[in-house]
Amino acid sequence: MICLGIEGTAHTLGLSLVDDKGNILCEKKKTYTTKTGGIHPREAAQMISASFGDLLNSLFEGSKASRNRIDAVAFSQGPGLGPCLETTAVASRAISVLLDVPLIGVNHCVAHIEIANLLCGMSDSVVVYVSGGNTQIISFEDKKYRVLGETLDVGLGNAVDSFARDLGFGHPGFPKVSALAEKGKRFIELPYTVKGMDFVFSGLATEALKQAAKKENTLEDVCFSLEETAFCMLAEAAERALSHTGKTELLLTGGVGRSKRLREKLSVMAKERGCRFAVPPDFTLGDNGAMIAWTGILALKSGFQTPIKESQPISNWRTDAVEVPWRS
Repeated sequence: MICLGIEGTAHTLGLSLVDDKGNILCEKKKTYTTKTGGIHPREAAQMISASFGDLLNSLFEGSKASRNRIDAVAFSQGPGLGPCLETTAVASRAISVLLDVPLIGVNHCVAHIEIANLLCGMSDSVVVYVSGGNTQIISFEDKKYRVLGETLDVGLGNAVDSFARDLGFGHPGFPKVSALAEKGKRFIELPYTVKGMDFVFSGLATEALKQAAKKENTLEDVCFSLEETAFCMLAEAAERALSHTGKTELLLTGGVGRSKRLREKLSVMAKERGCRFAVPPDFTLGDNGAMIAWTGILALKSGFQTPIKESQPISNWRTDAVEVPWRS
C-alpha cells in the first residue's frame, strides 16, 4: 500500500509518499515566510494553492512512482488555520475522486506523535508536543491520546514568534531567537508559570519584550532567558507526567523540538529518572506530509476512512478527541 500524504494546516505545504511498512518514499515541502510580521492565513492559503501542482509533480518525479499506484490519500483535516485547511481539503478530495481511492482525514497533532513513534521505535511514552500553535503533554490511555497538560493561553512557538515579530523579525521567528539565545550569558528572571501540568507563555513573552527594551540588557541575554524559562517549565511538567503515569519513555516532537537546548534539558531529566528519551529526525519535527501519510495508513488499516461529505476542515480538532484504534 502506498499513501499520498498532504499537510497544509498553516505555513507549510508538505507532500509525501509512504508505504505500509513505514518507508518514506519521497517528501517535498514548501514553507510560507515573511521578512517582517507573522502568518497571514489568506496569503498562506494562496501559497498552498499556487504551489500544489508543481510540488505534486516534483514528488512523483522524485519517487519515480506512478500516480496509478496510489492506494489512498490522507490529508491534514485539522487543527489549523481555516483558509489553509480548506485549500488542502479541496485538493485532497479532488485527487481521491480522480484516482478513485479512499480519503482519510488525519489529526495534525496525532500525526506528529505517530511519525515519531515509527521512527523512534517508541511504544508507550509520555509525549512532549511543542509546535507553533500547540504545546501539550500527552500520554496514550484507553484508545485515545490523553492530554495531561497543555498551554492555557498560547503555544510556545507562537509566543516566541510573537516576541520575535515585535522585535522586527519575520516569520518564522523562533530560529532567530534561538540563534541569539546561544550567545546569551546572563540569566534574567522572567515569569515562570506552571500549574500542575499546565503552563502559561503569554506573560513570559510580554515580560521578555519589556526586558529587551532596557539598556542594561542585551538582546542575546533576553532570548537566552526566555528559552531557559520556557524549557524549564516544559521539563517540570513532563517530569510530573512521567511520575504520574509511571511510564519509562519520553518522546519529544513538534517544530520546537529542533531546539538543541530543549533536547538537552529533557534528556538530562529523563536520564535522572532512568527513562529512555528520543527525538525523531529534524525533517519530521516540522510540518510534513510523511506524518499525514503514515497516520492515514494506520487509520485505513483499522477500517477508517473519511466520506467526502464528512471531509470538511476541523480547525479546533483536539488531540484527545481522536479515536486511536490502531494502538492498544
